[in-house]
This record gives sequence, C-alpha cells and structure tokens, in this order.
Amino acid sequence: MPDQPQRDAIDVRGVRKVFGAGDYAVTALDTVSVSIRENEFFTLLGPSGCGKTTLLRLIAGFEYPSEGEILLYGQDIAGLPPHKRPVNTVFQSYALFPHMTVAENISFGLEMLNRPKDEIKTRVSEMLSLVRMEELANRRTSQISGGQQQRVALARALAPQPKVLLLDEPLSALDYKLRKGMQIELKRLQHETGITFIFVTHDQEEALTMSDRIAVMSAGKILQVGSPRDIYDRPAERFVADFIGESNFIEADVVGVDHDRATMRLSSGAEISAAMAKGSPPSARATLVVRPEHARIVPEGAAASLNGTVENVVYLGTDTHFHIKIDDGSTFVVRQQNSADAGPSLSPGLRAGVLISSDAAQLLRS
Repeated sequence: MPDQPQRDAIDVRGVRKVFGAGDYAVTALDTVSVSIRENEFFTLLGPSGCGKTTLLRLIAGFEYPSEGEILLYGQDIAGLPPHKRPVNTVFQSYALFPHMTVAENISFGLEMLNRPKDEIKTRVSEMLSLVRMEELANRRTSQISGGQQQRVALARALAPQPKVLLLDEPLSALDYKLRKGMQIELKRLQHETGITFIFVTHDQEEALTMSDRIAVMSAGKILQVGSPRDIYDRPAERFVADFIGESNFIEADVVGVDHDRATMRLSSGAEISAAMAKGSPPSARATLVVRPEHARIVPEGAAASLNGTVENVVYLGTDTHFHIKIDDGSTFVVRQQNSADAGPSLSPGLRAGVLISSDAAQLLRS
C-alpha cells in the first residue's frame, strides 16, 4: 500500500503583523507564508527581533494577524482565542505552580478541561513515564532542578494531546551540558508522541540538532526553508550563510550557466563550478559561499583555486583553523580535522594554496 501524502498541520498564508499605527507603526511580520507538516519538528530560527516569536504567538492565538490566514489542518484559526485552539505552548519561563507537586502540575490543565478523574490519573501516569519522572511525581516543583522543571512543563503541555506544540526558546535558561541533553530529549518526545513541534530559537546549533526543517528569519521575513543540511550546505542568501556556521564569501565573475550550476572565475584566474539557489539567475559578478571545512589546503601553484599567505593558525583540539590572506587581499579560513593524515603542517608566513572542489561552493542570490 503506498504511503499517504503528509498533511500540513499549520499553513500560514500571507500573514502580516503590525504593532502600533501611523508614525509609530512597526511591522513585525511582513507577508509571511509557510507550511508546517504533520508530525514535523519545525524550527523558526533567527536573531532577536526577527519576528519568530511573533509568528509563534499568532499561531497560539496570543496575537491576531493584521492581514492573512493561519490554517490548522485546513481550518482558519486566525480569529479563534487561545483556549479554542488545539495548540499548547511551552514558554521560556516554565510557569509552574511551585506549591503543587509534579503530578498536580501535569494534571492541572486536564482538570481545567473537565476531563474525567480516571482519565486524568491515567494520562498523568503516561506523561510521567514519557518524561521519565515517575519517582518525582509527589515532589513540589520548587524542590526540583531546572532541567526537571522543564520536563514537567513539557509533560503538562503534552497531557491534553494538542495537535501542535509550540516551544518558545524553552532551553535558554539551562546550562550548556543540560541544554545539549534536553535537545535529544525534545527530539525523542516529538518522535514518540507524533505531535507537530514548532520550536523558536536563536541558537543555530539547537536548530541543526533537532529539526526536520528550519525556517531562517530576518526583519519579519522568512528567507529560506529547508532541512538542516540544506540550510547549512546550500544557503540561498548571504544572511543565511552568515548566521548559520562559519563562512567564506568570495566575489567572482560568472563565466557561464548550465541548469542549476554556474562556472565562476576567481581572482586567481581559476575557474570553479558552483551550485545555484533556485530562482536566482546570476548577474555578471556574484558572491560565492564556501564553508571552511569544505576547502582544502594544497601546495601553492596552478592546481590551487586560490593562493595566499598563512596569517594565523588556531588549534581547537578536534580541528585546526588556518587563516590565509589571499593574494587579492581577502581572508579565507580553512578548517582541517586533526588526524594522523591531516595534511601539511603550516605556520604563519608560509605560502599555501586553497582548493575548492566542485561541490563546495554555493552561489548566493544577488
């Protein structure tokens, strides 16, 4: 039997959100459209003020759009109040009741929905097992750690079985090691429950670790939507390439275009092939992006894509970063993994070449 096509859980269509009026009007979202699939871990990623939390609040019902539609499984919910939407939210501050036990916090929402007592008891037990907190069921939330409080907040939000769970930077208050562990836990919870998760963060590592797809936002717009690998390896815009990971930007001349690839001439005279973003026919001169780990250091000469002088060598344990001053005056960084066959040993002042393979460069939209 063929697989059923995946449905859209959330469909945002041409949504604008303006706060204030007249000279004081601020456009938080500028005609945003995006579809979020059923059972997907979808992340809204961007810097502070980009509109990601505003979009989350519109889906939750805490704000209403100035224009556009928000559909939940095909039903327009843009005008519905929060309590009439099958959606729950986990905030940065977990908003737990400190005088209540873990189990009482989880059951609270179910009691407000007037669920039968037997159903509440069963559901609380299921949630405690899901977040692995059975032994702490009768402890007050003021007596447990930050990571445990976050698990309780997740369990409470999942207990009513919402169709969509919204998460507004819920890991930001945790320390680094605990945050890393909770990233894995969140992905496990999403997989086990099958609920659509929409996660808001400014942390690129969080987005890459957990997401099925990522929407990168800036200044109230969605610039690119794709899988973590797509976003990282094939950024379409300079902002996306610059915001996620480290990048080398190269100005080059367009020699020719063939379908989804362009032949580019670098300042050294060498020509390389670069992938093109969809819908972005290049002008005569364009910008390439190359990730530091996608280039290699080679001996200086005609076989190199670029030539230059080593300016700095930074050892980072698992890898080493070589900062090379290219002959055209620009700086190029190569990240080389430290291993027994790591390649040539270089020190500042030595000449070297940089080899950019045909699958390493991406042409950015003008």
